[in-house]
Amino acid sequence: MEEEIRKIRLQKIQKLKIQEINSYPSVAKRTHLVSEVLENFEKLKEKEIFLVGRIRSLRKHGGLIFGHLQDDSGRIQFLIKKDKVGEKSFEFFSEIFDIGDIAQFSGFLIKTKTGEKTLEVLNFKMLAKALRSLPEKWHGLKDVEERFRKRYLDLIFNEKVKERFKVRSKIISLIRSFLEKEGFIEVETPILQPLYGGARAQPFKTHLNAQDLDLYLRISPELYLKRLLVGGFEKVFEIGRCFRNEGIDKFHNPDFTMMELYWAFANYHDLMDLVERMFSFLLKEIFHSEKTVFAGKEINWKTPWPRKEFLHLFSRETKINYEEINEEGLRKEAEKMGLKLEENLPKFEIADEIFKKTIRPKIFQPTFLIHYPLGFQALAKASEKNKKQLENFQLIVAGTELINAFSELNDPLEQERRFQEQEKLFKKGFQEAYRLDEDFIEALEYGMPPAAGLGLGIDRLVTILTDAPSLREVIFFPTMREK
Repeated sequence: MEEEIRKIRLQKIQKLKIQEINSYPSVAKRTHLVSEVLENFEKLKEKEIFLVGRIRSLRKHGGLIFGHLQDDSGRIQFLIKKDKVGEKSFEFFSEIFDIGDIAQFSGFLIKTKTGEKTLEVLNFKMLAKALRSLPEKWHGLKDVEERFRKRYLDLIFNEKVKERFKVRSKIISLIRSFLEKEGFIEVETPILQPLYGGARAQPFKTHLNAQDLDLYLRISPELYLKRLLVGGFEKVFEIGRCFRNEGIDKFHNPDFTMMELYWAFANYHDLMDLVERMFSFLLKEIFHSEKTVFAGKEINWKTPWPRKEFLHLFSRETKINYEEINEEGLRKEAEKMGLKLEENLPKFEIADEIFKKTIRPKIFQPTFLIHYPLGFQALAKASEKNKKQLENFQLIVAGTELINAFSELNDPLEQERRFQEQEKLFKKGFQEAYRLDEDFIEALEYGMPPAAGLGLGIDRLVTILTDAPSLREVIFFPTMREK
């Protein structure tokens, strides 16, 4: 059926060619958006209006053709009368134009007998002939993945989906605006890196033919941004794509958008205050409220948020004393909980798996989880008050990590020692270990000021703020399995 429709529409293109009419012209005229027409209808009634958009419906009734035209801002009814445009033009439109075509209409505004705001068309023009018909049963689509594969159709049919992506754009714009007002400058760092770093993750590997050089897609911009601190920049941020060769689930996609910032002469306490200010700003500007709903539950974003000690929470929820138990004992406890662990996971990674699977899902309201044990973050500074703990925090909301942050380790000798520990783990088979970056160590040896930094998952943030069921709903084209 679809192929038959396509053949018929190809024939219509041929008819246009015979009449020397371009089915895909480069010039279009528009005087107003549909939303502007609907909002200022009475003021515009005496003016000739030019609208462009997609034909969403068509209905012929004798000498009348009713339809709806949709652009990015809204939808409006149009009316073509045979006695107004002439029989030849009327029949031309009837024969050539279909639902789904992109068209230009010009005419004057009227209200129909039912009071519907309508453009009475005097002239029309084909802007792009659609060869395929819009699916009739898109709203009842059971194959959710088909929506993501053909996102362009999803956007045509689902206004809620389109609105969610507009909110996403606004969130990113407001984050950028907030940080700039706070004195941060936006920078760009390499996506192709000779050595990946800045996070615990497996990378994607590629090859540069021109230099016969293996490269990696970045898993984080962190180490390059900190090089900028060495160079004298004091407040920097970057919003960009990162890539991690990991699984796909509700809150993970192999390529995703991250915002990272680094702030010289600040520590993790300063960052917590900054984060609270930023979220208060976002909620006020977008929702005009301190409350949102996610997965049927209300999130209260009112600050200040609670700050809870990781080890205290871990001990309370699991009845395990992390500092007293050894790696093998902790592994056995995890297995009792039904967790399946990789063979070469170090102790702190086992604790993290326990936390992510059994404790984190219970944390719904915004919470700063602070002072993870030494070992969790190879790039984080140890606390001066307790050398076994880190000056770090994670912002947990709705059972997921939104932000990872810490006071940055700027001691090159300690950083090198930690990298070497991570290299040992990597050689044992722990593929997500940090790699020894000697160039970064050299940069630290020139002196990096005390600083704090954070990474914010933009996709996760948008998912929660827009009450989306998964990350794939807020990424235009998420990674998909082959059909």
